[in-house]
Amino acid sequence: MNLQKSMWSGVLLFVVSGVAFAHPGVHVTRFVDGMSHPLSRFDHMLAMFAVGVWAAQLGGRAIWTVPTSFVAMMALAGWIGTTETPLPMVESGIATSVLVLGLLIAFSIRTSPVLGAGLVALFAVFHGYAHGVEMPGNALWPYGLGFVLATALLHGVGILAGLSLRNRAAWVRAAGALVAISGLWIATFA
Repeated sequence: MNLQKSMWSGVLLFVVSGVAFAHPGVHVTRFVDGMSHPLSRFDHMLAMFAVGVWAAQLGGRAIWTVPTSFVAMMALAGWIGTTETPLPMVESGIATSVLVLGLLIAFSIRTSPVLGAGLVALFAVFHGYAHGVEMPGNALWPYGLGFVLATALLHGVGILAGLSLRNRAAWVRAAGALVAISGLWIATFA
């Protein structure tokens, strides 16, 4: 019962999160602002939730290696974003991550934990960079810690959802298809 409450609390978090302009050009400073970045953007929430669901679908070591690699690479890319090093096609990379993660879930694509971790790490570069570009130098640690923690929480909600619906594969795959369609929609407007 507690697992289902946790899952539905995460779903409620998605529903009540507002849309914010959380990409290059908007500057914020505190821990709360770092936490709100991934929670206030539909594209980030979908991708980070989908990483958790896909990790749960893969099972075994992937449950922790896939999300951990995303968080680690996202943190590194976030720091790179603070250096003003240019990275082309950030928005397209984020939209593509949502589309591909949705397809991986929808088609229940199986890979090794290492390959899965590598794939999500590639996507994390774009998400982390988008976070880092907004991170002011004087708030590196509070803002960075905030977006890392929010990301880990979204992965956790995805894992819980994937595990709790493990016996309802059709539901999980349908959710993956909805994520993929959302990624296509986001790519159209990115």
